[in-house]
Amino acid sequence: MAQRSGLEDPERYLFVDRAVIYNPATQADWTAKKLVWIPSERHGFEAASIKEEKGDEVLVELAENGKKALVNKDDIQKMNPPKFSKVEDMAELTCLNEASVLHNLKDRYYSGLIYTYSGLFCVVINPYKNLPIYSENIIEMYRGKKRHEMPPHIYAISESAYRCMLQDREDQSILCTGESGAGKTENTKKVIQYLAHVASSHKGRKDHNIPPESPKPVKHQGELERQLLQANPILESFGNAKTVKNDNSSRFGKFIRINFDVTGYIVGANIETYLLEKSRAVRQAKDERTFHIFYQLLAGAGEHLKSDLLLEGFNNYRFLSNGYIPIPGQQDKDNFQETMEAMHIMGFSHDEILSMLKVVSSVLQFGNISFKKERNTDQASMPENTVAQKLCHLLGMNVMEFTRAILTPRIKVGRDYVQKAQTKEQADFAVEALAKATYERLFRWLVHRINKALDRTKRQGASFIGILDIAGFEIFELNSFEQLCINYTNEKLQQLFNHTMFILEQEEYQREGIEWNFIDFGLDLQPCIDLIERPANPPGVLALLDEECWFPKATDKTFVEKLVQEQGTHSKFQKPRQLKDKADFCIIHYAGKVDYKADEWLMKNMDPLNDNVATLLHQSSDKFVAELWKDEIQNIQRACFYDNITGLHDPPVDRIVGLDQVTGITETAFGSAYKTKKGMFRTVGQLYKESLTKLMATLRNTNPNFVRCIIPNHEKRAGKLDPHLVLDQLRCNGVLEGIRICRQGFPNRIVFQEFRQRYEILTPNAIPKGFMDGKQACERMIRALELDPNLYRIGQSKIFFRAGVLAHLEEERDLKITDIIIFFQAVCRGYLARKAFAKKQQQLSALKILQRNCAAYLKLRHWQWWRVFTKVKPLLQVTRQEEELQAKDEELMKVKEKQTKVEAELEEMERKHQQLLEEKNILAEQLQAETELFAEAEEMRARLAAKKQELEEILHDLESRVEEEEERNQILQNEKKKMQGHIQDLEEQLDEEEGARQKLQLEKVTAEAKIKKMEEEILLLEDQNSKFLKEKKLMEDRIAECTSQLAEEEEKAKNLAKLKNKQEMMITDLEERLKKEEKTRQELEKAKRKLDGETTDLQDQIAELQAQIEELKIQLAKKEEELQAALARGDEEAVQKNNALKVIRELQAQIAELQEDLESEKASRNKAEKQKRDLSEELEALKTELEDTLDTTAAQQELRTKREQEVAELKKAIEEETKNHEAQIQEIRQRHATALEELSEQLEQAKRFKANLEKNKQGLESDNKELACEVKVLQQVKAESEHKRKKLDAQVQELTAKVTEGERLRVELAEKANKLQNELDNVSSLLEEAEKKGIKFAKDAASLESQLQDTQELLQEETRQKLNLSSRIRQLEEEKNNLQEQQEEEEEARKNLEKQMLALQSQLADAKKKVDDDLGTIEGLEENKKKLLKDMESLSQRLEEKALAYDKLEKTKNRLQQELDDLMVDLDHQRQIVSNLEKKQKKFDQMLAEEKNISARYAEERDRAEAEAREKETKALSLARALEEALEAKEEFERQNKQLRADMEDLMSSKDDVGKNVHELEKSKRTLEQQVEEMRTQLEELEDELQATEDAKLRLEVNMQAMKAQFERDLQARDEQNEEKKRMLVKQVRELEAELEDERKQRALAVAAKKKMEMDLKDLEGQIEAANKARDEAIKQLRKLQAQMKDYQRELEEARASRDEIFAQSKESEKKLKGLEAEILQLQEEFAASERARRHAEQERDELADEIANSASGKSALLDEKRRLEARIAQLEEELEEEQSNMELLNERFRKTTLQVDTLNSELAGERSAAQKSENARQQLERQNKELKAKLQELEGSVKSKFKATISTLEAKIVQLEEQLEQEAKERAAANKLVRRTEKKLKEVFMQVEDERRHADQYKEQMEKANARMKQLKRQLEEAEEEATRANASRRKLQRELDDATEANEGLSREVSTLKNRLRRGGPITFSSSRSGRRQLHIEGASLELSDDDAESKGSDVNEAQPAPAE
Repeated sequence: MAQRSGLEDPERYLFVDRAVIYNPATQADWTAKKLVWIPSERHGFEAASIKEEKGDEVLVELAENGKKALVNKDDIQKMNPPKFSKVEDMAELTCLNEASVLHNLKDRYYSGLIYTYSGLFCVVINPYKNLPIYSENIIEMYRGKKRHEMPPHIYAISESAYRCMLQDREDQSILCTGESGAGKTENTKKVIQYLAHVASSHKGRKDHNIPPESPKPVKHQGELERQLLQANPILESFGNAKTVKNDNSSRFGKFIRINFDVTGYIVGANIETYLLEKSRAVRQAKDERTFHIFYQLLAGAGEHLKSDLLLEGFNNYRFLSNGYIPIPGQQDKDNFQETMEAMHIMGFSHDEILSMLKVVSSVLQFGNISFKKERNTDQASMPENTVAQKLCHLLGMNVMEFTRAILTPRIKVGRDYVQKAQTKEQADFAVEALAKATYERLFRWLVHRINKALDRTKRQGASFIGILDIAGFEIFELNSFEQLCINYTNEKLQQLFNHTMFILEQEEYQREGIEWNFIDFGLDLQPCIDLIERPANPPGVLALLDEECWFPKATDKTFVEKLVQEQGTHSKFQKPRQLKDKADFCIIHYAGKVDYKADEWLMKNMDPLNDNVATLLHQSSDKFVAELWKDEIQNIQRACFYDNITGLHDPPVDRIVGLDQVTGITETAFGSAYKTKKGMFRTVGQLYKESLTKLMATLRNTNPNFVRCIIPNHEKRAGKLDPHLVLDQLRCNGVLEGIRICRQGFPNRIVFQEFRQRYEILTPNAIPKGFMDGKQACERMIRALELDPNLYRIGQSKIFFRAGVLAHLEEERDLKITDIIIFFQAVCRGYLARKAFAKKQQQLSALKILQRNCAAYLKLRHWQWWRVFTKVKPLLQVTRQEEELQAKDEELMKVKEKQTKVEAELEEMERKHQQLLEEKNILAEQLQAETELFAEAEEMRARLAAKKQELEEILHDLESRVEEEEERNQILQNEKKKMQGHIQDLEEQLDEEEGARQKLQLEKVTAEAKIKKMEEEILLLEDQNSKFLKEKKLMEDRIAECTSQLAEEEEKAKNLAKLKNKQEMMITDLEERLKKEEKTRQELEKAKRKLDGETTDLQDQIAELQAQIEELKIQLAKKEEELQAALARGDEEAVQKNNALKVIRELQAQIAELQEDLESEKASRNKAEKQKRDLSEELEALKTELEDTLDTTAAQQELRTKREQEVAELKKAIEEETKNHEAQIQEIRQRHATALEELSEQLEQAKRFKANLEKNKQGLESDNKELACEVKVLQQVKAESEHKRKKLDAQVQELTAKVTEGERLRVELAEKANKLQNELDNVSSLLEEAEKKGIKFAKDAASLESQLQDTQELLQEETRQKLNLSSRIRQLEEEKNNLQEQQEEEEEARKNLEKQMLALQSQLADAKKKVDDDLGTIEGLEENKKKLLKDMESLSQRLEEKALAYDKLEKTKNRLQQELDDLMVDLDHQRQIVSNLEKKQKKFDQMLAEEKNISARYAEERDRAEAEAREKETKALSLARALEEALEAKEEFERQNKQLRADMEDLMSSKDDVGKNVHELEKSKRTLEQQVEEMRTQLEELEDELQATEDAKLRLEVNMQAMKAQFERDLQARDEQNEEKKRMLVKQVRELEAELEDERKQRALAVAAKKKMEMDLKDLEGQIEAANKARDEAIKQLRKLQAQMKDYQRELEEARASRDEIFAQSKESEKKLKGLEAEILQLQEEFAASERARRHAEQERDELADEIANSASGKSALLDEKRRLEARIAQLEEELEEEQSNMELLNERFRKTTLQVDTLNSELAGERSAAQKSENARQQLERQNKELKAKLQELEGSVKSKFKATISTLEAKIVQLEEQLEQEAKERAAANKLVRRTEKKLKEVFMQVEDERRHADQYKEQMEKANARMKQLKRQLEEAEEEATRANASRRKLQRELDDATEANEGLSREVSTLKNRLRRGGPITFSSSRSGRRQLHIEGASLELSDDDAESKGSDVNEAQPAPAE
């Protein structure tokens, strides 16, 4: 049991519980919820289920807490099915993403599973606790097992590496990388532990491995495996330290190479180290320690050792920055003892250990040396040298020499050495550098010593396993040189991984026979690696750093600047974004962006040392120290970068590399293998790069295995995992990079059988019954599943899938299973339900039977026969019992027999089954063996095939080389022969040259004569040139005149524009003055109204009212006539304005045409000048040719004459063109003059208008002054009248009687008001029509004339009104005078009354005594008086209420008026926008038309240019033909010459004298040779001439090309202009659309306003018409756009057709080209053959000539032969010339064809781009078209719906208004009757006059402002009706009260009469109270009347104190 529990415990940390994973509930949950991963700040990723998709966003519900969230689709990552939970190899995950990888690692980590595979990787997460999975039992469990057979473990990796090494005989490597604290070192130890256990050399291999070279074998030396394990503690104590992240952090990288022999036993080991962080020996960060050995030594050394090593306390050393920091759970003392034991096991001697510890102590002592700065100088001094003495004692140096070397080192200057004083800083730096260098050398010596102890192999061929333990990728906030080196290493390692991973992956694909293109993913990282390591073109970071190290003045800043300059454009390099950034540059590595700070990089790269101290150390008395520093002094090269820099040299390459300039250890210390050449300056970067390349070369030769260590949290807590930290490490470790690569291939694979078994449910009918091969079955299933062929590949034994496909299949499978189970459940439920139902039915029938039987029994139980039956029935069965027993026995027997048979069969079957199982196992073993053999054989075959291929390729290469060498040999021999022949030719030519020289002298004379002739001709040509220049100057003068005239015209146009602006300013000023005058007029009218109101109260003459009313009616009729006349005038003026505008447009069009003509003339002139230049160039070229060929033939003279004729014709053509040009210019000038005259006429007209305006203005000003004077007079009169009005109080009694009449008048006035409102409605309708016309005028009237006429009309109207007002004022003045006279009379009467009153008062005072009897009656009267007073107060309150109501009405009226004004302004704005849009549309159409014209013009120009080019080509060809003819003529002459000479020679030979003949023959021979030479020279001249013609032709062609290029550039520029214009048009269209949208919004606002204005039907109809018009315009625009679209499509089709034609032409031209090239090749071959023949003939000729010279006999025959040969030579030369001419022609053709092809290609590209652009434009227009259509439809729909609703409401309201109108018409008829009755009522007429005037003013205001007042009027009507009803009611009340008052008055009058009678009689009476009461009554009655009048005419309250306020 104990054993079992021991096994179970580690297995929990290795094996996954699959029962939990294959839980159907979790599977169903995953399927149902559509689970996915979403990003989370806390957990990295969280599980959530998709609820709803909203475009790019998805609504999800979190699985943990049920919260809902909106997430972007791109942020969601798929979740794997539960089948893949805690999967051992993450490459098998069907959904390969960051979330799934993190989740899998997290699940496994929380379950205690720290190892997980990810493809080739093994990912390890630090558990921060000891796990029981590293015991020997576990090692045995993994031993001999394959990787896939066991769960992930470091032992599985080690085992697979070990097995591969043994089987494949291939070196292996295990690469452990990760952050500090991730567990790299521990895993390295575990690998060594496993290998030491598995490959231990057992007992008998102890002594036999000891190398003979070890000088002193140690007695207590352990076996090799133990030593290998003990090497680690030594390296850890010297190379490890405590950091913040890790208590035992390796501060160096190491590569441990364990060597094995053939049998697999360990035979030795070797350790290489990288990047020791030696700066830690000098200083440490907070809470960190230096290397363990320092603390171990100080804590663990005994007293004796301490005194030997001069050790002190922890706090006494400066280099221990933080003092003593203990490590929890560890004791430095114990660790020191372990280190010492390990050294003893490794075979270190006591002296070696002591020497090492001395060096360690000396490093600490270095830190305690202190320097001070001297007072007067910067020089450093050492005040106390006790520390220096200790240091020198430990290192074996002289103290004085050491201090001198530090403070005043010797520096080499030239050939001499000079002592230089050091500053304090330099001295401190030197000491620190020495301390670091000393410790680094000690560490390297230690590693070398360990290697010496471990490396016991003598054979070179032993296999090895390398274990690389190196720091992973590092990204801090700011990274330095060390991080660059680490990251560079990791880039290289990741590249290796990418390469090997996909090589393995793709090998499997090849093995399975899958189609696959090889991809090398290692190349992905190459740009970043090049950026760091590239040596040149451009240099990388390290190369630039090395380069900067060579320059004395170089700094880190210059290095960064140079780096940015060289690599600034590199894709993986980034500059700092802001100036404030701390980083100097940034490199984009595969793991992310890393910011680097280049502080002290040059120092770190050079790592300078004080060589004076180095020499002392080398000469140390301590042998160990001297050996450490021995190589430092050998052959030092000096390089004075800084004052304290040592010599820089090349240390050994194979040493361990640190971040320093530490040199190698000597040959004695390191062995001869470490020896390298000295004397070179080697930087740290170079050395590190070299060591890294070596390491990479080693790793590339091995089979790598990758282990990635991950730190789960920074708190060192077990069971806690920080997701973001892990994700960063996965990225840095390249795990995610590996997954990315994996996704490129087919990461999911499944065996055929498993695929069929799992997913056959998805394809039930795909596979037929019976046996079928697994591959075929899978193919059928895949076909049935209809998968995309790119998502899968079918191999030999497996089916491969892309990432995510299996998850999809799992989902499908789950859905299918759920469907089947649901169906199965339904069937089961149905079956059970039916069964239950049947049972219920049976129960029911049974119940019925029971009931029936019970009823029967109850009936039969008393029947006797029943009783007998029941007793007899059982007795009947007794006889059958025996038979039944027998039957049962028989059955039993049969069953027993069957059982025995079955048992026998079962035993047989079991036996057979056992046999089959055994056979199966045997077959399986055989199969496995066979497969392994097959795999090995297959690999062998592949290797052999590869080798065979390589050998075959080598053989082919060798054969081809042999053939090439033979060919070269033959060619060389041929060349040798040719050279010999050539030498002979040259010797002969030397002889010929002598003769040729004499000939040349003769030719020189002739040439000089020719030169003189040429100079004469040049003079002639110069004269001609001067003539041409003069003509050119004349032309330029003319052009200048034209431009000056143009400028003058432009200035005139500008002046006209200025005048126009001035006129417009004048008009605006006039308008402003007009407005001011209108304001003054309004003020006058207000004053007039006040006066009218005052006068109306005082009027009594009613009889004159009717006459005035009739006059007013007549005036109204007149005004209407005037209005109509004004409208007619307005129409006429609009027509005139339109005509004027048309004239202006015509003039503008003419000007535009003239400008276009001018431009075309300029263009034609430029073309003519170009043609002229070209022709002059051609002329010059032709002349040069003519001059060359003048003296040759007469034919050339003819050509020359022809050319001169052509030149003359061209001159004539130029002159004609100039004449035409001048004529056109004159026409343009005439047109311009006419246009100017017309403009000046218009200006004069404008001036006239201006003069008229000024006159009118003066008249108006004078009128204005007169009116002002009249106003002043009126004001004075008003003041006087106010004084007089106070005197009218006496008339109050008489006015009381008129109250009733006032009431009647008010009613009649109300009726008249209604009538006037009806008239107002009619007038407003007229006004609306007038306004519509006015709007039309406003659209048209933009010119000066219409504005002037409007102002004139307004002035005339105002003058008329002023005249009327003045006449009216005069009448009022007369009436005022009459009233004043009446007032004076009344005042006199009042005075008389007052006198009488005084008399009466005296009488009353006397008569008081007599009134005692009448007191009662008086008291009653007083009560009556009080009642009347109360009534009067109530009436006055009502009056005040009415006044308030009236004020409110006035306010509402004003508010509505303002709203109306705003609406009218909006309407005007809308109309302006519509007009602007129309204008823009017209401009757009014009621009389109211009574009079309321009494109047509360009096409014409292109055609012209092509025609000109063709003409020039034809000319060039004709010239070439002429030349050829001339050459042929020349050749004919030469032939004739030769024949004549031959005849001469024949004649000479016919002479008798032989000697003479010989002599003459020799002479003739010489002459002939001279002739031959002459011919040659002539030939050469001809060739020169030919060359010249060719040059001329080439020049022509170049010109042609230049012209074509220019033309193409022009075309491109025009195309670009067209494109820009198109863009502008598109922009304009967009702006139009934006404006349309604005207009739509404004229209919507207008519609809202229209809804408010319900009664404004006509205005709405007008807007509907406007909308309809806009719609029609939009439809027109649409049609236009459609037409444009069609045009574009047509153009596109044409472009495509042209493109196809061009393609066809290009193909034809290519065919022609190929044919021409073939012809050229043939001709070249023929040419070569003819050359050979010619040479052969020349050789024969030379031989014959020699023979002729030698032999005198048989000369006649020889001469014949010579002639024949010469003829043959001539023929050959002719053939050669023909061949050359043909060659030239062919070359010309070839050039032409190439040019044509180029042009065609360029045209094709242009056509393509144009087609593409037109296609894009077409698509844009289509989109715009669709949008416009949609907008139009929306607008139409909205407008229709709104208008329908408004129309229906308005129609209903119109019906109501018509009814109201009828009622008002009836009332008006009644009112007319009343008006006829009241003819003599003056007040009413005055009121009506005022109202009419007011209405007239209102009409005018409405003309200027408003268009819609129906709603307001309706409201006013309703309010007026309400007021009328209220007024009627109040009137009735007042009538009653008046009646009462009159009755009371009559009673009072009676009493007064009685009192008078009594007075007359002489009785006593009291009168004062009653009299005063009556007086008050009268006054109040008068005030009442006045207030009623005020209610009608907006009048005032009459008082004694204040005057009545006017309206």
